[in-house]
Amino acid sequence: MATGAGKKQTREERERARVYRARQEFHQGLITRRRRDNVIAGVAGGALILAVVGGQVAYYTLGPGAPAPTPAPSPTPTTTVTPTPSDTPAVTPTP
Repeated sequence: MATGAGKKQTREERERARVYRARQEFHQGLITRRRRDNVIAGVAGGALILAVVGGQVAYYTLGPGAPAPTPAPSPTPTTTVTPTPSDTPAVTPTP
């Protein structure tokens, strides 16, 4: 009778060890999945931030957000009237 009880105990121990290993593998799989998901989310978030910054730069340099170019005031040559000496005498009013 003692041999039957020993077999039952070893069978239960094997079953407990199998369940324990399965639980450990499942938990390790969860950790791996979380790490992978975090890496994917980080890469996607970084790409999103770069796209937003690139869009803002493009909008404010090329698009409708760009300031309209205004012509700079350029110095215009002004003609100054200088009296030219003439050979004819100037007319003076008579009193």
